[in-house]
Amino acid sequence: MRRTLVVLAVLILTAACGGSSQPATTNQGKTKVTAGVIAIVDTAPIHLGKAKGFFDEQNIALTITPVQGGAAAISGAVSGQFQFAFANTTSLLTAKQQGLDVKVVANGVSSTGQQGKDFSAVLVKNDSPIKSAKELAGKKISVNQLKNIGDTTVRASVRKAGGDPSGIQFVELPFPDAPPALQAGRVDAIWVVEPFVSQALSQGARAVAWNFADAAPDLTVAMYFTTGKTDADLTKRFTAAIRKSLEYADSHPDEVRDVLKTYTKITPEVIAKIYLPKWPAEVNQASVQTIADLALADGILKDKVDVSALVR
Repeated sequence: MRRTLVVLAVLILTAACGGSSQPATTNQGKTKVTAGVIAIVDTAPIHLGKAKGFFDEQNIALTITPVQGGAAAISGAVSGQFQFAFANTTSLLTAKQQGLDVKVVANGVSSTGQQGKDFSAVLVKNDSPIKSAKELAGKKISVNQLKNIGDTTVRASVRKAGGDPSGIQFVELPFPDAPPALQAGRVDAIWVVEPFVSQALSQGARAVAWNFADAAPDLTVAMYFTTGKTDADLTKRFTAAIRKSLEYADSHPDEVRDVLKTYTKITPEVIAKIYLPKWPAEVNQASVQTIADLALADGILKDKVDVSALVR
């Protein structure tokens, strides 16, 4: 996290030196747009929207560039590498608190809000003595990034179950490495998202908490964003296209599962049974404020964030 904060602090100077510029166009007159997007289940709508021609309808020639995570997406957008990008709620709140010029244009992905049927869960081995979220107190739990949305929402699950999360030892592990670490006994529990939830469950793991569903009703987990350098008309057109993509994906789960085969390495067998998230076009600002308040209480954010300054 410290590494991320240093990068974001340096980027404040980069952003201050930048200015708006006219977007490039293709020979057909379409605006060239690059979006920095993580190649995970969450981002299926933008891939589906591109395939369905929703961006072409807005005169946008879209290039989707894979990024490793929220910090890379934010640094790429602020430095001008991307006009638009996708990052989780906590990363965007941190960036805003660091003074970076990030502006949310649309929802990215949301929790289903359903216990037992969400795309994020905390899992233990089948023979673990841990039977509930309350019993995660004081245990060693993996998250993909320290001091981010994972540990914030895991703590929320423990509190909701009546436990004290202050003694939890969080360990940073990439999602693909978490199920093997659980099976080897290197951690007591893992936090993972799909497809790793289904993968671990198929290997005998057991869910003890559905942390996104616990943290807030209909939690907005991630969002699409841009910066103040992006042309206002282009922002309007991209927003229209991504909103249409989100709405389409939310109502066509079979096509979502099909498009996952084109940009992820998830096997068709796993794709068929994973829990899909929800993709409403609107950001649930109340849930974003909840995450901001939880992150402040946990010391992840230093000051109270006005969510309305990020999500307009």
